[in-house]
Amino acid sequence: MPKALTAEQQSFQQKIKVLSKLYEGGCKTEKELQALELAEMLKIPNITVQELSIIVSLQKYVKSHTLYSYLGGGTDEQPGQNE
Repeated sequence: MPKALTAEQQSFQQKIKVLSKLYEGGCKTEKELQALELAEMLKIPNITVQELSIIVSLQKYVKSHTLYSYLGGGTDEQPGQNE
């Protein structure tokens, strides 16, 4: 029987899946991600509400320069530095 994934692993896989959808949809840079508006997000094929939530989080963490921490499930080592 296959080993079940932890919640952290599932969350990471979901974030990567959303990044793949964004890339396939033409959003290939952080600048393009920041400029992405809801109407454009809704044009991404088979996008779910949960995935829209992840996109908004990605935008937030890219803006605060903490994307790597977000993807890894951690927190920024130096909170407040980028505010």
